[in-house]
Amino acid sequence: MRSDGEYEATNKKAIEKLGLRHKEHIAAYGEGNEHCLTGKDKTADVNNFIWGVASNGVTIRVGRETEKAGKDYFEDRRLGTNIDPYVVVTMIAETTILWHPHEKITQPFPCGLSL
Repeated sequence: MRSDGEYEATNKKAIEKLGLRHKEHIAAYGEGNEHCLTGKDKTADVNNFIWGVASNGVTIRVGRETEKAGKDYFEDRRLGTNIDPYVVVTMIAETTILWHPHEKITQPFPCGLSL
């Protein structure tokens, strides 16, 4: 994600995967998160997955410099203040690195974690 040309090849694929598992991630990102993710006040709506460059009202935000450089990071803006960081990091890694969209998901967390 931080190598030259990785924005197109890696970041966009990871963002697309996060979108496909949006509801599962929301369920793990803290109870009551729907009260914060209203689609108002620079937040995305809890029911919609939207990503964009240099935008605050999105689910996943890509920085302007990331787009210009063609590499670097993106932000997941869905996280609540009461998350379990171990569950969230595991979900993000599994979704963006290990999970392939054509695979049937048999449980919310492929590594066997549960909420």
